[in-house]
Amino acid sequence: MMNATTLLFYAFAALLVFAALRVVTDRNPVHAALYLILSFFSASAIWMLLKAEFLAIVLVLVYVGAVMVLFLFVVMMLDIDMAKLRAGIWGHLPFAVTIGAVIALEMAAVLVNAFMSQPEAPAGNIGDTKALGKLIYTHYLYPFEIASIILLAAMVAAVALTLRRRKDRKYFDPGLAVKTQRNDRVRIVSMPSESNRTSAADGTAPEKV
Repeated sequence: MMNATTLLFYAFAALLVFAALRVVTDRNPVHAALYLILSFFSASAIWMLLKAEFLAIVLVLVYVGAVMVLFLFVVMMLDIDMAKLRAGIWGHLPFAVTIGAVIALEMAAVLVNAFMSQPEAPAGNIGDTKALGKLIYTHYLYPFEIASIILLAAMVAAVALTLRRRKDRKYFDPGLAVKTQRNDRVRIVSMPSESNRTSAADGTAPEKV
């Protein structure tokens, strides 16, 4: 007999599969992004059922709160020709199915290995987040630092590629902007009014206001 946790797990899993399928089958890119948000929330609920609170909150804050907002901003700001983008998509179906099968087999191997081996519970019941932090900064310190350096290099490279000088982009030297004095920034010019210009053209005296 299934308990409430098992029923919730199957419900969220079914919702996750449905949302993932709609991500790749929906014709509207905005709707696809919204379905992806729904799939993230469903996966986060499954993590909560598995008592992995840290992973659940990170999935919501990082992916839903930051990455998906960026996706929606890009999709809504760009004029994407979806008909041209989807042209010939079914030709890549065999390759996509092969890659999906390989990923499914890898995940199954990892899960079988995890179920076969019984991990040791953290001493003193210190909680999932604290135990994860202790593992990252003790046993996995060097891989964590290497991943941080790789991400930093990727961020610097993205900024450098974006800020390259192009002919269609306005650019100013920050050093020259800092050295600019107050008199160089604003210049007050005295110009005659429209009535004075008309009077000068007609040869009459300007009106006094």
